[in-house]
Amino acid sequence: MTAPHAPRIARFWPLVSSAAGLALVGALAAVIVYRENNKPFGFELEWMGELIEHRTGFWTGLALGFDFLGGGLIATFVVPIAISLVLVVWRRRWAAVYFLVATIASAGLVKLLKQLIGRPRPQDILVSPDYGSFPSGHSANAAVIAVTLGIVFARAWVWAAGAVYTVAMMLSRTYLGAHWISDTIGGALIGLGIAVIVWAPFAARLLHERDAPHPPLWVRPGPR
Repeated sequence: MTAPHAPRIARFWPLVSSAAGLALVGALAAVIVYRENNKPFGFELEWMGELIEHRTGFWTGLALGFDFLGGGLIATFVVPIAISLVLVVWRRRWAAVYFLVATIASAGLVKLLKQLIGRPRPQDILVSPDYGSFPSGHSANAAVIAVTLGIVFARAWVWAAGAVYTVAMMLSRTYLGAHWISDTIGGALIGLGIAVIVWAPFAARLLHERDAPHPPLWVRPGPR
C-alpha cells in the first residue's frame, strides 16, 4: 500500500501578494521621505485634529492599555514568549517556531525603517515612544500576531479577532498622537507581509502539525 501524497500547498499568490504589500510600504516610505521635512499628508492633519478635539478619559485610558500591550518589554518578550509556550503546550512546536521567527523579522524590519526614514512624530503626543514615526511598530506587531495565529489555527473567529485587534491598535496609535495614519498602515502591511513570507517555508510542517491527532500536553492519552 503506497503512502498518501502530501497535500500541495499553493504558495505563489500569497507570496506575490505579501511582496506587493511590502513594496507598497517601500513606495509609501519613499513618498514620505521626499515630502518636505517628512511632513504629514493633509488628511492626516485633519484626522489628528479631530482626535485631539474629542479626546476623553475613557478612550485615552483604553488607548494607553493598547500602548502598554503592544510595545516595550511586554510586546518584545512577554507576549511572544507566552504565545510560543501556549503553542508548545498545544503540541504546535513548528507553529511556535514560525510565530517567533515572524515576530522577530517584523520587529527587525520596523526598527531598520525607523532608523532609515526618521520621520518626526506628531507634536500633540500622549506617550513617550522610541525614535521614528514610520512605520508603527505597535501596528506591525498586532498584524503579525493576527496573521500568524490565523494561519496556525485556521479558524474564522481567530481571523476576525485578529483583524479587530489590529484595527483597534492602529486607531489607538493615532488617537494617542504617537503616529500618523500612514505610519499605522505601513506597520500593518509589514506585519502581514512578513507573516506570509515566513509562512512559506513552514507551510507543509504547519499543515501536518495541525492535522496530526495529537492532544495537548495536559490531556493524557487514553489506553490503546
